[in-house]
Amino acid sequence: MKLSLLTAAAALALATALPASAQTPAVTASASAQTVQPRADSAAVEGGEVRYFVHGDLTSGKRPLLVLHGAFMSSDAMKPFTDLITDRPLIVLDQRGHGRTGDLPGPISYEALADDAAAVLADAGVSKADVVGYSMGAGAALQLALRHPETVDHLVIASVAFNEAGNLPGFIQMMDSITPEIFAGTPMEAEFKRLAPNPEAFASVVEKIKVMDQGQDWPAEDIRALTSPTFIIVGDHDIVRPEHAVELYRLRGGGDTARASQPFLTEAPPARLAILPGASHIDVFGDPALLAAMILPFVDDRTRPRPPGLFEDVPGE
Repeated sequence: MKLSLLTAAAALALATALPASAQTPAVTASASAQTVQPRADSAAVEGGEVRYFVHGDLTSGKRPLLVLHGAFMSSDAMKPFTDLITDRPLIVLDQRGHGRTGDLPGPISYEALADDAAAVLADAGVSKADVVGYSMGAGAALQLALRHPETVDHLVIASVAFNEAGNLPGFIQMMDSITPEIFAGTPMEAEFKRLAPNPEAFASVVEKIKVMDQGQDWPAEDIRALTSPTFIIVGDHDIVRPEHAVELYRLRGGGDTARASQPFLTEAPPARLAILPGASHIDVFGDPALLAAMILPFVDDRTRPRPPGLFEDVPGE
């Protein structure tokens, strides 16, 4: 499986197609409620340390939200989303090879990213968190649930496949065409050099991301066995095929006939699915307010409000 198609191909599209102004989403005035500076910390992991940031009070009694960014991104790039989450503590990583963590010895793999995330939670004193991952971060989040299931409560995975067949055809070739030179002069290269402790390691990171998934295949039966409620999000023009998102949704308990036969959902279902209309892989993260509006009810186990008027007196309710 080549999950890195989900990240590297998207990065290629960003590096070659989008103007600089479109590559850094603006934080609107309504997203400025997080006025207190986050606490910066680091967790010891294999090969070095992973930098992370804590927003809010981890002792508040509210379950934290762990946020895992995509490839060639950083914790800073997640601000348009994380600035909207003001009702619970957040933990946001700079994953290995990215941001202030920078390049660490050895390869970048989803297993290593998952182990890093588990180490961060342990370092922060958090036994269990809700987890949101986008693209590469979604692969890390899914592996976190597989490798460290005791740490994951609710699981949100946006734009990720669990096997190669889940991706649209042709992206292997696009993956093979990516070189460090493609990123020369792009905001992604500039941001890496601005944040990384080893700014000259960008080429190394590109090469690691290119090969990070070779030979992998995540068994469907292992995914089916997970106990975390799961929310799958993709775009209808994503690198991930919509059919694959539905397959993942069903593996996680979605599509139950008895549940679907109810006039209203009386309790939170084990799986939710959102296929965003007119959305590419990159566009999935293009509307942070929409993501927050979908994700917060999920992690709070809320069902949708009932339509007013006509359905107020359904027999048996």
